[in-house]
Amino acid sequence: MTNPNDAALEALRNAVALTPENTELANQLIKLLVELLRYDEAEQTARRALQHHPRSIPLQLSLAEIYFRAGKDSHALAIVETLVSGKNPDPRAMIMHARLLQRGGDIRGAVSSYREAVDRDDEVADPELESLLGIRDFSEHDPSDQPAPAAWQDEGLDEEIEITAERPEQGFESVGGMETVKEEIRVKIIYPLQHADMYAAYGKKIGGGILLYGPPGCGKTHLARATAGEVRAKFMSVGINDVLDMWIGNSEKNLHALFDQARRSKPCVLFFDEVDALGASRSDMKRSGGRQLINQFLSELDGVEADNEGVLCLAATNTPWHLDSAFRRPGRFDRVIFVPPPDPQARQEILDIQLAGKPTDSVDTRKIAAKTGDYSGADLKAIVDRAIEAKLHEAVKTGLPKPILTKDLMAAAKDVRPSTREWFSTARNHALYANEGGLYDDILDYLKIKK
Repeated sequence: MTNPNDAALEALRNAVALTPENTELANQLIKLLVELLRYDEAEQTARRALQHHPRSIPLQLSLAEIYFRAGKDSHALAIVETLVSGKNPDPRAMIMHARLLQRGGDIRGAVSSYREAVDRDDEVADPELESLLGIRDFSEHDPSDQPAPAAWQDEGLDEEIEITAERPEQGFESVGGMETVKEEIRVKIIYPLQHADMYAAYGKKIGGGILLYGPPGCGKTHLARATAGEVRAKFMSVGINDVLDMWIGNSEKNLHALFDQARRSKPCVLFFDEVDALGASRSDMKRSGGRQLINQFLSELDGVEADNEGVLCLAATNTPWHLDSAFRRPGRFDRVIFVPPPDPQARQEILDIQLAGKPTDSVDTRKIAAKTGDYSGADLKAIVDRAIEAKLHEAVKTGLPKPILTKDLMAAAKDVRPSTREWFSTARNHALYANEGGLYDDILDYLKIKK
């Protein structure tokens, strides 16, 4: 006996194949596939439909729903965060955002997103989600939105933060591979310093910023430090803990103090690690504190109250799509550079560096490099660490230490999975569906995806 679902599926498949421009038919087919738990086919159908209609919000939401049901929350967030970031976000996307936040444990954020969605369109109300969020028992007011007591505002304002400014000795020779990335940094930062008179003749100031983005563990921080070493400049590495402060106004004050220190130390490379934590998109923020910090950051980059000549700003992020777009305007982080996982040559050099000074016997790092595609520098370090641990364990048992061999590293590599693949899964969705101005074309090129 024929299954009626199979007949309906076949009819819808044929209709969609005959009229690929019909998004409603595609969505009906997707919904039926989801109901039947055929998530892989549903995803393929949604992707094919999006090739014809890349800006279709219903299709994007359908793909996000598939990912949500399949437990691929990071994939779903990549789509939904783009849909809710505009001036007039779709209420349905906001509900999906709330569901994802709830499942991720951010109840307060989920409630905020849910309430705003229902305020825009009460027809999207979801009683089941309300129950999960405890909406009826949740306070209408967010205590963190209230002004801090006067004692808080005054606390600690007389103290000024200062961090150690080092002078790196190693330049680009310590960075394996990445020739394209290094050349872009030379053009933007190094050449203006080395040929200051020529740039001055053309009225070009020395300064500006570069945003480095890519998977974690691929050497963005090391590259920034090597840039300072290349131009014999001081290097200041700023983490979020150096800036963020619980007292109102102190975060902005800390940021201003750090820029002032860099200006006094010029030429200086001022490096912001995890810059998205300081400069998250203002459209995503519900409270004014974060917006004020971003405005202060932008003001410092522009040199509104002081001259930034000779201050070279570099920043690194694993999630550039969360960074406020204002940071990419001319004079700020206007050069955005993709830092991919190391290529085979770079992987071999990283392994050579990691094995230097350790007991080895004719290790063929080129062979290991060839077998570790997509591995980050941190992943390669983990391989070496595992091989050493195995050798130590063996030496403790036998009382006889033995050198590390190629086979030891190959065995360790099987136990270490490349951490970059999860990042590329999320980045791929942003590159496909939120790639305004070709900002993420380098990701598509790396993944060999046709634009």
